[in-house]
Amino acid sequence: MLLLGACIAASLISPMAAQASPLCVKERTRFALSEDTVKWMMTVQPGADCIQGLRWSYMQISNVSVVSGPSHGQLAVVGSGFRYSAKAETPGTDRFTLLISGKNRHDAGTSMLEVEVNPP
Repeated sequence: MLLLGACIAASLISPMAAQASPLCVKERTRFALSEDTVKWMMTVQPGADCIQGLRWSYMQISNVSVVSGPSHGQLAVVGSGFRYSAKAETPGTDRFTLLISGKNRHDAGTSMLEVEVNPP
């Protein structure tokens, strides 16, 4: 009971609440790690972030690398996903490409993911 009270008090003191990333990739075409190339479209508000995982339930991702980075926003590889941060002062279309490697069930391979980012 004392621990519960301490957790509630700590959450009231914390000035920043945790927020989930909104669903910014509307339609995710599945890649197959079979030397394929897939295109995704994202919608991100200027000044906002999007955190997106890449793994499907039957896949094991071993590496995600940036082939070409965005020209307006910032991109970071986070585990088996990525985080895109759109700059507030540069609204407009942006693009980046990721190379994903791992195993699709038991077969090792790679996929290229081309992402186009648009403001709403």
